[in-house]
Amino acid sequence: MHIIVVGGGIAGASTAYHLARSGAKVTIVDSKAKGQATAAGAGIISPWLSKRVRIKPYFNLAKAGAIYYPELLEMLKEDGQDNVSYKQVGALYVSASKKRLDELEKLAYKQRVETPEIGEIKRLSAEEARVKFPPLREDMTALFLEGAARVDGRQLLQALLKAGEKHGVRYVQGDATLLHKENKVTGVHVNEETIEADTVVAAAGAWINKLLEPVNIKLPVEPQKGQIMHMHVDADTSNWPVILPKSSHYLLGFDDGKVVAGATREVGSGYDTKQTAAGMQEVLREALKVAPGLADEEVTEFRIGLRPAGPNPYPILGPVKDVAGLHLAAGFGPAGLNLAPFSGKLVAEVILGQTQDLDITPYLL
Repeated sequence: MHIIVVGGGIAGASTAYHLARSGAKVTIVDSKAKGQATAAGAGIISPWLSKRVRIKPYFNLAKAGAIYYPELLEMLKEDGQDNVSYKQVGALYVSASKKRLDELEKLAYKQRVETPEIGEIKRLSAEEARVKFPPLREDMTALFLEGAARVDGRQLLQALLKAGEKHGVRYVQGDATLLHKENKVTGVHVNEETIEADTVVAAAGAWINKLLEPVNIKLPVEPQKGQIMHMHVDADTSNWPVILPKSSHYLLGFDDGKVVAGATREVGSGYDTKQTAAGMQEVLREALKVAPGLADEEVTEFRIGLRPAGPNPYPILGPVKDVAGLHLAAGFGPAGLNLAPFSGKLVAEVILGQTQDLDITPYLL
């Protein structure tokens, strides 16, 4: 069986890796388009208290995705890839409002009954919170969840691609065009080469609808621009937790003094990848509102990513009913690094006829 995966972001790379690890012949075709969401993603793995916990298809997938990381990391380590930057550092849900933290704490204990991976739950005073994340505002108390983690999307992506290569995945850079006969996809055309396949997985991120045009499918997915700021701090930031205020913005630390702040969610942006003054202002304003202690730190980089966003907070996965030979891994929105590695595993299991760890039915087109 030969499977082509169109798209070399986290979803495509994970799908290809799981397929190849099970013995399938796999080719990744990736355009390397500017603005790939993976490169700009913050990498927060903490779905436990999301505003979307009541949306079952989202939360079931997000929870499974978070829990799957240790297993995936062990597989990658067996394949020689142990530098993925994943670390369980915990999360601080911060607020000056006792009422809000009371509500979050109640929800956390409720979620932990079914998901013990949440780990320790602890209320922290403002002083205790600043011990964990020193730049925080002085009146910011917090709820600490031990089980939250972070991962660098670029490092994880390279690990998946290299591990896939070890299992025989072929990588082709170029713009793929779907080939089809009547209602069956037969392969792709790329770089003046026709590559035939038994199955094609469409995992082209924000460019998914351009890929699907030949088979007259348009998904409810469009680019959503995100601008994210990287800073350098003269401190050991390797164990700094993820900071989650009430807004959709966030802060988190990585190794070597790196702190990440983000991100804008620019609906209707199209394929614009410009760094903008308004975007920079928004990210800086929201970051310093929560952590004014970062005001004098060095800004080293702004990254731009185009998220494949849709009306639902969960992706579209699996086979397309009316088009044989076509599977989807699309529409991950801002939670791609939480959802996509496990989703790639699910898509691979369906293609190979294996038992699925999570029923894929709610995610079908």
